[in-house]
Amino acid sequence: MRRRLLAVLMVLMGTAALLLCVPLADAYARGRTEHLLLQRRSDAVRFADLADRADSVADRAELSAEIGRYAELYGASVVVVDAAGATVARAEGGGRARPSGAADARRRALTGRSTDRLPTIRPWGPDGVVLAEPVGRDERVSGAVLLAVPTDAARRDVAVRWSLIGAGAVAAFAAAALVAAGITRWLMRPVLDLDRAVERLAAGSLRARAVSDTGPPELRRLRRHFNAMAEAVADSLGRQRDFVADASHQLRNPLATLVLQLENVEPHIAPGPGLAEHARALDEAERLEELLDGLLALARVEAGAAELADQDLAGAVRGRVEAWSPVFRAAGLVLAAGGLPRELRVRALPDAAGRILDALLDNAVKFVPSGGRVEVGVTGGANGGALVRVADDGPGVPADQLGLLLRRFTRSPEHQNVRGSGLGLAIAEEIARISGGGLAVAANAPRGLVFTFRLPSPGDGAPHTGESRPCTGDAQPYTER
Repeated sequence: MRRRLLAVLMVLMGTAALLLCVPLADAYARGRTEHLLLQRRSDAVRFADLADRADSVADRAELSAEIGRYAELYGASVVVVDAAGATVARAEGGGRARPSGAADARRRALTGRSTDRLPTIRPWGPDGVVLAEPVGRDERVSGAVLLAVPTDAARRDVAVRWSLIGAGAVAAFAAAALVAAGITRWLMRPVLDLDRAVERLAAGSLRARAVSDTGPPELRRLRRHFNAMAEAVADSLGRQRDFVADASHQLRNPLATLVLQLENVEPHIAPGPGLAEHARALDEAERLEELLDGLLALARVEAGAAELADQDLAGAVRGRVEAWSPVFRAAGLVLAAGGLPRELRVRALPDAAGRILDALLDNAVKFVPSGGRVEVGVTGGANGGALVRVADDGPGVPADQLGLLLRRFTRSPEHQNVRGSGLGLAIAEEIARISGGGLAVAANAPRGLVFTFRLPSPGDGAPHTGESRPCTGDAQPYTER
C-alpha cells in the first residue's frame, strides 16, 4: 500500500510539474519570438525608409551599402523590391538558404501590410524566419523590404531557458518526491504497525500491541482503540485459561481421593455384578483423571510462558525413540528410526520435539495393531528448519476424517473405546504452533497415517510470539485419531 500511495503521489506531482513547466516553456518561446520580430522589424522599417528616399543613383548606392553591412554583421539576407516585384537591392547573409514563406510575406508587404507574426521559435526550429515591410507611406506603396533572419541565437536562448526550466522542474519534483516519501512514511508507519499487530494477534500472540505513536490523529486514536481491544481479548482468554488450569488442578485432588477410595473399597465387594460395576466406575475415574491432566497440560502450553530455546532436534528424536522402543516391543510393534543426522539445531519451546514425538508415538502404540511398523525420520525443511516424519502402517482413517484428528476431544468413530483423553495430538499441535512450526497429517501409502511436524531453525531468529507457521511437507493440516 505504501508503494501504491507513493506512486499515486508521484504521478500527481509529475503531472503538476508538467502542467506548470510546459506552459512556462512555451510562453518563453513565444516571447523570444516576439522579441526577435520587434528587433528585426525596426531594422526593416529603417531600410524601407531608406528605400523610399532612394531617388538617385547615390541614394541607391547608399541603400546597397547599408544592407550589405547589415547582412555581413547579422548574417541576414536583405532584399529590396519595387512595386512590380523587381529586385532593387540585395545583400546575402552568409549564403544561407532562403526560409519558406518569403513569397507570401512579399505579397503581403506589397499590399501595405507588415509582418506581424512569426512562427514560434523552438530549439529544433525553424532555422530562419522571413519578415517584410512595405516601402512608402499611407496608400502609396512603392516596394517592399524582405529580411530572411537566421534564428540561431534565438533558438540557443530558448534551449538554455528550457534547460533551466527543466532543471528547475526536476529539482522541484525531486524535492516534492522526498516530501511525498516522508508523508507516505508518516501515514503508513502506524498502518503497517497496526497490520503487524493484527497479524500477530490473529496468530495467537496475545501480547501483540501496536506501538507506533506517529501519523494522523485518526490513526493514533485507532491504535489506542486496538490496543484496548487487544488487552480486553487477552484478559478474557487469560481468565478462561486460568479457569481451565485452576479447575483441572483443583479437581485432581478430590478425584485422586475418589480413585483411592474406590480401590480401597474393592476388597470388600463380593464377586458378582457389583464388582464389575465397581471396575467400570474405577476405569471412568481414572479416565477422568487423564482428561484433567490433559486439560492442565494444554492450558500450560497455551499460556506460552516459556521462551524459545536452541536445541538439538536429532538428539531429542534419537533419545525418544530409544525410550519408546521397549514399549513398542511389548506391544508387538517395530519402531525404526532411519537416516537421523548427527546434529540438527532448531529453535522451539523447551523439549518441544520430545513432547510432540511422545504424543505421536503414544498415538501409534494405541492404534497400530500388533505386528505393525512405525518409522521415524528427520530431514531439513525446504524453507529452513527441520521436518520430523512419523509414518505407520496401521488401519488409518478415512480421508474425510483426517481433518478431525487434531480437534480436542475428537476421535474417529471406530476408535471411541480406546483409552485416552483425545487431547494428545491437540497438545502436540499447540506446542509446534507456539514454537513457530506446525503439525500435519496425511494418509500413508498403501495404508496408515503419516504425521509430519516442522520446527524452525535458530537462523529464523523470530522472537517468541506464538505465531503460527504452516508446516511444510507432503502432509496437510490435521487432527487426532
